Order: sequence, then structure tokens, then C-alpha cells
Amino acid sequence: MPSWETPPDQLPPVGSVQKLLRALADPVRLEMVRRLATHPAAEAPCSELYEALSKSTATHHFKILVEAGVLHPVMVGPSRGHRLRRTALQKAVPGLLDALMGALAREG
Repeated sequence: MPSWETPPDQLPPVGSVQKLLRALADPVRLEMVRRLATHPAAEAPCSELYEALSKSTATHHFKILVEAGVLHPVMVGPSRGHRLRRTALQKAVPGLLDALMGALAREG
């Protein structure tokens, strides 16, 4: 396992509802999560998860999502990327992710 990748047993726990909602309230972070939720593997290189942001700004957003327990940093091929922690989120806050993705789909 590359040194950058966090072992699953060392990931932070999924945060409280308030922490999750705070993390997902930002439109950029919500779009990052939406892209992962709709990705067939639920993981993707960082560069596929944002547009029109500097690398440092994107890194800041990823950090908040990791600390909230939403994302798992992984290697995707030769690139750094993230995996959506769908199972952990469903266990901690049943239905939240599906409700958010459904609402985003309805908004277009």
C-alpha cells in the first residue's frame, strides 16, 4: 500500500450528522461526492472530481470530506484519488447519501 493511502482501519469514523452536513453544504464538495456516487467504481483520481479549482483548494476540500468520514484516500492506478465510503455512511446515517443524490438528480 502506498504511503499516501490510508489503511481502512485507520480512517476517521463517519462524523456526526452536523459534521457531515457542514462538509456537504459546500457546493464544490457536494459535487465531488456526486461525481464519486455516480462513478461505476465509486472511486476516481482526484483530477476527475473537480474543475476550475487550484490543486491546493481541491486538496482543502478533500481534507474536509476525509475528516468527516465521507471519503477514503486511495491510489487509483498511478494517481492519487478517493473512494466514497458508501457503506460506512449508510451505516452511520441511513439514507442520507441516497436522499442527497436523489435531490441533486431532480435539480438537474
